[in-house]
Amino acid sequence: MGLVHDAQAGVRLIRKAFVQRRARAELAERLAQAPELEPGKYKIAVYFADSRVNMYQIRQWYKPLVELSKTWPVVILSRSPVGASVLLDESPLPVAYVRTVLDLEDTIARQDIRIVFYVNQNTRNFQMMRYGRRWHVFINHGESDKMYMTTNQFKAYDYALVAGDAAVARLSKVLWDYDLDKRAIKIGRPQADFYSGELPYTPDERTVVLYAPTWEGDRAAAAYGSIASHGVDLAEAILATGRHRLIYRPHPRSGVVDEEYGAANQRIIKAIEAANAADPSAHHVYDDGPELGWQLSAADVAIVDISAMVYDRLAAGKPLLITHPVHPEAEIDRGGYLSACEWLYQQDAARIVSILDDLAHDQAAAQRLEYWVHHYFGDITPGVTTRRFHAAVQHLMDEWDRFAALHSKDDSTLEHGDGTDSEDSDAILTD
Repeated sequence: MGLVHDAQAGVRLIRKAFVQRRARAELAERLAQAPELEPGKYKIAVYFADSRVNMYQIRQWYKPLVELSKTWPVVILSRSPVGASVLLDESPLPVAYVRTVLDLEDTIARQDIRIVFYVNQNTRNFQMMRYGRRWHVFINHGESDKMYMTTNQFKAYDYALVAGDAAVARLSKVLWDYDLDKRAIKIGRPQADFYSGELPYTPDERTVVLYAPTWEGDRAAAAYGSIASHGVDLAEAILATGRHRLIYRPHPRSGVVDEEYGAANQRIIKAIEAANAADPSAHHVYDDGPELGWQLSAADVAIVDISAMVYDRLAAGKPLLITHPVHPEAEIDRGGYLSACEWLYQQDAARIVSILDDLAHDQAAAQRLEYWVHHYFGDITPGVTTRRFHAAVQHLMDEWDRFAALHSKDDSTLEHGDGTDSEDSDAILTD
């Protein structure tokens, strides 16, 4: 078994290397035809060292950053050839491919980068952090009560833009000697101001239900997926009423570990096809698109698993149910919103319609939701969180001006490294 495993691992490494070489060749051809970035234009950079697998982490920031770029020009610094290729295809923001540290230094020298945003904790973030005289700011890629949200790595950044009071309380319990008042700036969730998009149906009197389950997970502690336990029963019940519209958005990895889970996913997709064939006016939706936003704003109620979707929906301030995991070892953090949320248990999935009807008239549930929305995100009035995001950036720009004036006579020769690890950095690119 050991030899087989080693052989399989070797094949995967060879395949990855081939994909990277091909991506570099294709990217080089594209870059040769692309115009160069205008020198000195960009004040803000988003550093993204990942490839395709974590593209969702930066996608959710596209719209807020495009709005911000109207005031402060923004560029994405991509380190991966595969990631850069995807970004060049889809990003509404300019992209600079900086494969090596020397490439990175050259781009920094040509621009006036004052703030660097980071959407994740990739270990190669530290290759960017060597550059002082600019603010390094962790903006994350979501809000949740996962352990990831309290990592001591927060201290590596000059500042962190966090969602609200829940994030500050969470960090204060874990981080020692960390100046939260100064370094953690509450902005809400700017993405929620852009929960919009073209609907794939014409709105009518139907109640719109979003069911957005996660995948089955690769270990018992993270077995949060509900497709096999809840999904088929609740989907079939909703599709049968004639007065609901189902938007089904499963995690793209659904079924990669558990065949039963994958089969349940296909049953729901087939049921949606059958329901639409029987009643074309229903316009039930199987949603496997890359964009997330319109689903959260269009749905009258959402059913989600324990995942980032809980907090994406919570930021919309609209009713939601959370499926309770059936695996006894699934870890549930009941210290935050999950201590008071509306649970959907497996045995109740088939009677989801009556549960939805009750929830629509449950004032106590509405009051609980309002409290937790404010605790996690503050004021979610449209436009407010975007203004807080822009105000935070303006504050950092003002601080940059203040420190630049204080140190205007300092020698700048220590600004860059020597680039000796420029090729080493490329050795850990993966896809």
